[in-house]
Amino acid sequence: MNPNAIREFAASFQKSRILLSGFELDLFTNIDESGTTNLQLADSLQLDKHACERLLNALVSLGFLTKQNQLFFNTAESFTFLSKRSSGYLGGLMHSNHLWNTWSNLTQVVKSGKSAHPAEINDRGDEWLFSFINAMHDRAIKQAPSQLATIDLSGVKSILDIGGGSGAYSMEFVTKKPEIDATVFDLPNVVPITRKFIDKEGFSNRIKTCAGDYITDELPEGFDLVFLSAIIHSNSLNINLNLIAKCFKSLNKGGQIVIQDWIMNNERTQPTTGAIFAINMLVGTEAGDCFTEQEVNEMLINAGFRNISRLEFETGLSQVIAQKI
Repeated sequence: MNPNAIREFAASFQKSRILLSGFELDLFTNIDESGTTNLQLADSLQLDKHACERLLNALVSLGFLTKQNQLFFNTAESFTFLSKRSSGYLGGLMHSNHLWNTWSNLTQVVKSGKSAHPAEINDRGDEWLFSFINAMHDRAIKQAPSQLATIDLSGVKSILDIGGGSGAYSMEFVTKKPEIDATVFDLPNVVPITRKFIDKEGFSNRIKTCAGDYITDELPEGFDLVFLSAIIHSNSLNINLNLIAKCFKSLNKGGQIVIQDWIMNNERTQPTTGAIFAINMLVGTEAGDCFTEQEVNEMLINAGFRNISRLEFETGLSQVIAQKI
């Protein structure tokens, strides 16, 4: 990599910050189809008019807006994805804005070894929580069909979706096999949000919810499949050992556990997406990390699981599947 490429790489955060600030300030929603002036936006959103204009001009330069005769317009794409007036609004981007605040503390976190955001999820406020669940839903609802395509559901009548958030994966499970009885298990503050997503997507009578904390509470029992997507990376090794032992107890004999997460090589350098996400866990959680295949296998074997297999997706995510014999 040459010096210019290094400089460009180092400065790439600037473009991201311009977009995130425009999104956070809700500029795109407040731009009218017939065009809106800087003064109109600054007045309606209570912004400094000179600073607002500079940000709008930068958004034009980056291709997110257009400008004609001092009027600013959304592009087709910015209206579709960045305006609350569109059904395609990417509300989950607000979670990226929240991540900015923790990632900006990375240097200090590496010095101290302490998270920049140690508060438990239930203590981070309703706005943070909804943005987080919304971001996870936006991603999961698109990825679920391909990610669940190879899971063998023959003989599976009941599924426990642990930390299921919006219920996106449970929705896909019951879409694939309507007779499945799916239950989303998540924190008491999350379950009301889960119900909103389930109701909105038309699964009100097909997916149940159960409120609890998998760290302190026992899991409901009697399931044929336990699904953990993007869960183990939030926890310490010891918490995961206890959680997977609870999953074993929750399953019927012959049942299976599916762990979907970033699974690292022994050097913890690949996949690259996982190595980057491990930094996200460093700055945002007390003890979360991305674990190696050997570590995940040891967790499963320690709990009593057998017949362990792994499937890796092009994105770098993996599924590790094991059975309760």
